[in-house]
Amino acid sequence: MEIDSVSSRGDADSTLGLETGSSTVSLRESDFKYVEENGRTYHSFNAGKYALPNDEDEQERLDLQHHLFLLTLNGLHIAPLPPSIHNVLDIGTGTGLWAIEFAQEYPMAHVIGSDLSPIQPQYVPPNCAFEISDAEEPWTYRQKFDYIHGRDLVFCFRDPSQIIVEAYNALSPGGILEMQDPQMPITCVDNSMDWGPLAKWTAEVCCAAERLGRPLTNSRHYGRWMQEAGFLDVAERHFYWSLNTWPWSRKQKLIGWLAQQNLVVGVEAMSMALLTRGLKWSREEVEVLLAGVRHDLKNRAVHSYVDVVVFYGRKPGPTCDTSLG
Repeated sequence: MEIDSVSSRGDADSTLGLETGSSTVSLRESDFKYVEENGRTYHSFNAGKYALPNDEDEQERLDLQHHLFLLTLNGLHIAPLPPSIHNVLDIGTGTGLWAIEFAQEYPMAHVIGSDLSPIQPQYVPPNCAFEISDAEEPWTYRQKFDYIHGRDLVFCFRDPSQIIVEAYNALSPGGILEMQDPQMPITCVDNSMDWGPLAKWTAEVCCAAERLGRPLTNSRHYGRWMQEAGFLDVAERHFYWSLNTWPWSRKQKLIGWLAQQNLVVGVEAMSMALLTRGLKWSREEVEVLLAGVRHDLKNRAVHSYVDVVVFYGRKPGPTCDTSLG
């Protein structure tokens, strides 16, 4: 496995600073020189923690996935939020679309998006800013947040319960944490997925992530961890992404088509580092499996789906014009 450092922004300023809630983060030139591995690029800041790439193909997929979440949830969030919300944090912001659109929808709020990769756009609303930081390190924000949002973090953390504790401590009294995540493994309404490449893939990537110490099955525990951290009124909602157009309803067909495209494009991003690092597969072995996975995803006779779970809860204290439940 050949690994090199490559630059994504040749004109990067080595002293570029982003004003954040905790400090001004000085971005070194090396933070813009991404790690190249098996034809994809990965973050260089705290390299190796996140198993998905950050290249242009992945950024386009993340933007598509953003629209899939919007369609699924009918908006940016499902937790009831007060109109007077002020400080907001989006952890694992990716390309920053959620943070930008939230800042536009709530112009009185100041929104910070944090991520390991500096892949967010340069021009954003005046009430939106981005920082390069590692949520697994201690949080040192000067201000408290009214709302903390995390989405699609299933590949991110070794110990999500600690992230939830950090979020609890970083919230104002009455502040809200919301976490939106697909659940692994992929499942099926019947036996049409059994023994096929898609079933093999979901088992193998889960095994690889487990070996690397970042299980993909953590999202099912978010609610319990939120309660243990001290959150009140913890709510759990489930949504479903069919992985092609096999459902009958028009909306579910559209969700299925978007989810199919998300995986057909993204299955390599979700597999290459996990399987080559965690299970020591060769790049060629991964590509052979993925050819079969894409065939299953496009086959309307395979009735597979992903369970998308959303948890939200409130830190004890005044709720500022809203209530949860």
